[in-house]
Amino acid sequence: MYQVKRISRSEFVPIRNLQYHVQVWGEPSPDTTPLVLVHGWMDVAASYQFVVDALGHDHYVIAPDWRGYGKTAAGGVDNFWFPDYLADLDFLLDHYVPGQQVNLVGHSMGGNVVMWYGGVRPERIRRLVNLEGFGMPATTPDMAPARLGKWMDELKKLHGGEMDLRPYDMVSGVARRLMKTNPRLSQDKAEWLARHWAAENQDGTWTIQGDPAHKLTNASLYRVEEVLELYKRLSMPVLAVEASDNSLDMWWRGKFTLAEYHERLKVVPHVEVARIEDAGHMMHHDQPEVLAALIERFIA
Repeated sequence: MYQVKRISRSEFVPIRNLQYHVQVWGEPSPDTTPLVLVHGWMDVAASYQFVVDALGHDHYVIAPDWRGYGKTAAGGVDNFWFPDYLADLDFLLDHYVPGQQVNLVGHSMGGNVVMWYGGVRPERIRRLVNLEGFGMPATTPDMAPARLGKWMDELKKLHGGEMDLRPYDMVSGVARRLMKTNPRLSQDKAEWLARHWAAENQDGTWTIQGDPAHKLTNASLYRVEEVLELYKRLSMPVLAVEASDNSLDMWWRGKFTLAEYHERLKVVPHVEVARIEDAGHMMHHDQPEVLAALIERFIA
């Protein structure tokens, strides 16, 4: 199994009526800027272990499990709203680094969170790194009735148990699932990740630590005009990192392209685009050394 180089500690922080689970590496120092890492959809904070291990210097690293992921409970809700992630992050920074700027990194869904958050609280961020937080295809108002109807139909499926995550007989099954989803993931990393990505049940089976309500269609339309207004307020330097595999083509099949994403980035005042070769969307698993070097160069 993968051998961890930098040991993390688990902390639980009271945030908005939840006990937020946070992975922390290193210790705070008045001479260094904290590095905050936020994960993506159906992922967990421990997923950054490979990148933390690859960092060339010791950093004070703070990485939360978002609500309803990992060891952070969902709080009894049956739906997750995107603005809640922004508020949770704001409370998290209040707890760990009040009055201090951070270097903020977000992957996928987390990349979208940090881009939005940076537009609302630019003064709190020294450097911002977006790992394929592409955003979503543009929507139009006429899509609202169908979107809301689909959301309500999926809520019924959720409460009927139709969206439950199936258990795996053994943790090795979770590892095989991770390797099937990402063919670049080595077996040693998959076996290590499986024990953090999933939890053992009382009957010995293993279930992914992601609330099934995360699979619901978002009831709110994605309004590009509003997103661009947030992007315009990103006054800090921004590094947008992409993988050589074009995931947007696979996900959206022409409904939203890499060229459209690059067009949106043009409104960001200070943005640099970087590309990691031989990597897919889970670049923090595929090329952690390359990604760690990119981050450290950018925040130096």
